[in-house]
Amino acid sequence: MTSTTIHPTELPVPRWAERTARAIPWLGLPVCLWRLPIGFGFLMGMDVPRMDLPLWAGVGYVGTLSILSEVFALLCSCLVRRSGEVVPLWVPVLGGRHIRPYAVLVPATVAGLALTALTVDWVLAAFQLAGFSEVPYVNGWWRLLAAAVSGLFVLWGPLVLALAFAYYRRRCRVAR
Repeated sequence: MTSTTIHPTELPVPRWAERTARAIPWLGLPVCLWRLPIGFGFLMGMDVPRMDLPLWAGVGYVGTLSILSEVFALLCSCLVRRSGEVVPLWVPVLGGRHIRPYAVLVPATVAGLALTALTVDWVLAAFQLAGFSEVPYVNGWWRLLAAAVSGLFVLWGPLVLALAFAYYRRRCRVAR
């Protein structure tokens, strides 16, 4: 099943890929919002000592990390849009040029693998596997909220890999 989009691509994009690309920024948003109070020194129920950072450093770090996370999540849409095939016209010098598929596939695959690797320790800690344990919380409600927020984030890496594979099938495979 394919979708019709306002950003036509050379070949049709599977509907699941289009929906996945739209969902990824929403999967990252809860963890970005969860981080923001931590930058201001509120530990979100974690039973750990406060870090001795100046306010500007904590807010700057957490704010930058959250903004970059959402920017990268939004860039996943290039895997299902024309902007992943042709440089947009507004880009100086390069606008309108075709993008080689591997110039999109390599960064997408590396990012998907990196995100998956970064979240492996969360999965091991959440299920207390291989001797991993999670951060202690002051009560079960904070722990549940943290698990729900972080659990969504864990999906990001595998979904980027799935989108990269769909991009590969659409742009690199010879017609059958």
